[in-house]
Amino acid sequence: MTSITPAAREYFRAFFDHNRARFAAALALTVLDIPSALIGSWLLGEIIDVIAAGDLGRLQALLALCAVFMVASFAISVGMYRAKSDFVFRALVSYKSLAFRRLSEKSIRAFSRENTGSYLSLLTNDVASVEEGYLKRSFLLVYHALLFVGTLAMMLFYSVPLTLAAVALSLLPLAASVLMGRELAVRERAVSDRNEAFVSELRDLLAGFSVIKSFKAEAQARGLFDAASGAAEEAKRARYWWDCLITAVSGDLCSVLLQFGVFFIGAWLAIDGQITAGTVLIFVNLCNYLMQPISIVPQYWASRRAAAGLVEKLAAATRENAERAGERIDPRLERGIEVSGVSFGYEPGAPALRGVSLELAAGRSYAVVGASGSGKSTLLNLLMGGYDGYEGSITLDGHELRDVEAGSLYDLVSLIDQSVFLFDDTIRANVTMFRDFPDEAVDDAVRRAGLAALVAEKGEGFRCGENGSALSGGERQRVSIARALLRRTPVLLVDEATAALDNQTARAVGEEILGLEGLTRVVVTHRLEAPLLERYDEVVALRDGRVVERGTFDELMAARGYFYSLFTVSN
Repeated sequence: MTSITPAAREYFRAFFDHNRARFAAALALTVLDIPSALIGSWLLGEIIDVIAAGDLGRLQALLALCAVFMVASFAISVGMYRAKSDFVFRALVSYKSLAFRRLSEKSIRAFSRENTGSYLSLLTNDVASVEEGYLKRSFLLVYHALLFVGTLAMMLFYSVPLTLAAVALSLLPLAASVLMGRELAVRERAVSDRNEAFVSELRDLLAGFSVIKSFKAEAQARGLFDAASGAAEEAKRARYWWDCLITAVSGDLCSVLLQFGVFFIGAWLAIDGQITAGTVLIFVNLCNYLMQPISIVPQYWASRRAAAGLVEKLAAATRENAERAGERIDPRLERGIEVSGVSFGYEPGAPALRGVSLELAAGRSYAVVGASGSGKSTLLNLLMGGYDGYEGSITLDGHELRDVEAGSLYDLVSLIDQSVFLFDDTIRANVTMFRDFPDEAVDDAVRRAGLAALVAEKGEGFRCGENGSALSGGERQRVSIARALLRRTPVLLVDEATAALDNQTARAVGEEILGLEGLTRVVVTHRLEAPLLERYDEVVALRDGRVVERGTFDELMAARGYFYSLFTVSN
C-alpha cells in the first residue's frame, strides 16, 4: 500500500481508537512468543548432543528446563491470543461504528443515488476479510519477520557455511511467493466485487418476494440467484485456488528442497567434524522458521494489501455522494415555500415534473391531487431534499433548497411516506425513534394517529417484528403517522399516508393532520372526499407533471375542469 487517502486514514485510525493499550499488549506478547520457537530448537539439539555424550546428569537438567520452558511458553501464548482477540474485537467495533456514522451523515438526496447492497457487502463480507487479512495477519507479519531475523542470527552463531547454504536454498520460495502474491490482491478485490453484486441481488429478490410469488416467477428468481451466487463463489474459488497454489509452490515443494538440502550439507559438515549432530538437528528444525517467513510473509503481505484496499473501498463509498456543507437555517418557516419553474426527471428525457410553480404559504394546508404518475410524490421528494438535480428553484423563506444543510432541513421538514419502515422493536421505540419525549406528548401523538386502541390492547412494549411484520398495514402506517406528529416540525409532508387505512380511520387521521394549527401541511392524497378537501386552504391538481389547477375545493368544483372530473369519477 503505497499511499492512503485522507478518508481511508480515518478508518485505519479507528482500529486504534481507545485500543492502543490492547494493541501494545498483543504486540509485546507476540514478540515475547518468538524466543519460544528458537529455545525449543536449541533444546532439541542439546538433547541429541547429550545422548551422544551419554551425560545423564545434564539430561536431567535439560528435562527440568523443558518443563519450565513449556509452562512459560504456554502462558505467553495464551496471553498473546487473549490480547489479540481483545484488540481485534475493539478494532472492528470502532471500524464498523465509524462506517455507519459516516453513512448516517449522508442526506436523503445522497443516499438515494446509491446501491445499498454495496454497503451490506462492505459491512459483512469485506469486514471478515479486513479482520483476517489486515488485523490478524499484521501480528503474524511481525511475528514471522522477527522470527526470520532470530533464526538467521541463531544459525550464524552455530555455523556460517551451513547458514549460507540455507539462505541460498531459500531464494527460490522467496521469488515464488513475491511473484504469485501480486495476483492474490487482484483476486481478493474480485471476491469483494462479486460479493457486493450477490448481496444486492439477494436483497432485491427478498424485497420482491411477494411479487415473485404472485407472478409465478420462482424459476426466473432462482436463475438470478444462482447466477449471482455462482459468480461470487467462482471468484472465491479462484482466490482460494491461487492461495493454495502459493502454499504448494513456495511452501510444500520448496520447504522439502530446503530441509533435505540443509540436512545433507549439515551431515557432510558433521562427518567432517565442523559441527555436531545436534547442530544439524537444530538447523533442520530452524529451517521451518526460515521457510515459514519466506513463504508466508509475501502471501500475508499481499493479503494485507488486499484487505487495506477494502478499507479504501469502504472509505470511498461512505465519502461518495457525501452531503456537501450547506447553509444552516433556523427550524421555522415564516413566509413559506416557493417552487419556481421546477422541472425534474429520474432519467434523462423522461421528466416527472415540468415547469411547476407553486407558492405554499407558512401555516396553511395544501392537498395535492392527480392521477397516478402525475408527479405528486416526486414533488414531495424534492421538497424533502431527496434530489438536487432539478431545474428551477425551490426556496424556504428565500433559502435555496439545494444550498440548505441537510440536518437543518430535517429539523424543519418531516415526511409521512406511503411506504413505512419499522424497526424490530417496541411500538414506543418506533414512534419516538429511540429518542426521549414526555409521556404526554407520546400519548397525544398515539391518540391523534389512531393508535390508542392498539396500544391499549398490546401495550407500548409490544415488538413490531422485522419491518413491522407483527402489525397490519394500517397499524404500521399509524405508527409512521404518530412518529411524524410527535416531531411536530414546522413543515409536514404527507404522501398517501392513509392509503392503507380504512375509511373511518383515514378520515380521523386526516382531520388530525388538518387540525395541527401553525404547521405548513402539504398532503398528497387519492381520497377525494368533500368533507376533508373543503377544509384545505388550497387544492393543487397535477397532470402529467404540471400544475393544471389550484384553488379552494369550492372554486375548483365550480370551474368544472380537471379536478372536477377527478372528483366525480372517484365518487
